[in-house]
Amino acid sequence: MIRGLYTSAIGMAGQMKRMDTVANNLANADSPGFKRDVVVTQSFTDVLMQRVREYELRGFNTTNITGPASLGIIVSSVHRDFSAGSLQPTGSPLDLAISGPGFFEIAFADPISGEVIPMFSRSGSFTLSEGGMLTTMGGHAVVNTSGEPIIIPTGEIAIHEGGGISVNGAFVDTIRIVDFEDPATLRAFGENLYATTDESVEAPFAGRLIQGYIETSNVNIVREMVEMIALSRAYEANARMVSIADQTLAQAVNEIARR
Repeated sequence: MIRGLYTSAIGMAGQMKRMDTVANNLANADSPGFKRDVVVTQSFTDVLMQRVREYELRGFNTTNITGPASLGIIVSSVHRDFSAGSLQPTGSPLDLAISGPGFFEIAFADPISGEVIPMFSRSGSFTLSEGGMLTTMGGHAVVNTSGEPIIIPTGEIAIHEGGGISVNGAFVDTIRIVDFEDPATLRAFGENLYATTDESVEAPFAGRLIQGYIETSNVNIVREMVEMIALSRAYEANARMVSIADQTLAQAVNEIARR
């Protein structure tokens, strides 16, 4: 009974984490360039065996740990799906979509320390500040190949496939776009931005920019809604099992123990 109670409780915790992830995907379904999260789970037995192996490598005696240990599944990790979204025309000269792999480099100013931190984004929905600086909708500067903010004068803006910007036919600057050998090493920061980690290795940009388009999120709303319904039912089933186990334990304590 106790084992069933724990198994159901672990199942509820896993379903809650998956539900939070699906809810976040749906909340950002209309965010340009957003990449959906996918929860990866594994059986408790596998997790326990990994922990046992870690203790063995540290010199601990684990010979007394025997027998099956499955208590359902737990969340192993949250994987970011970097597959491309569809391209949607907007007609705005400052809307850019990356066709192929790659990220725009964004200068993020930390509001607490004031430090400028390089961030990366797939969202190419840009605008101009009052001074003509190219920024994200959140006000963060888009940088050039030297890492400096891009200032665009008034005129007819043309942005080429390689990131070059010209105004009225005259070259102005080049947007810095980079790729990474493994995008999974990037860490989600918020505001549709990603920060690098120690494992992130830059690679040359091999894609192309398309002006007047934005990349939509890769969230399939129908699929996410179906998964949300399935998760809700799985959570309810585990909750019922917890309730049944609790009632059984109460009966064992209050009735059987008296006999």
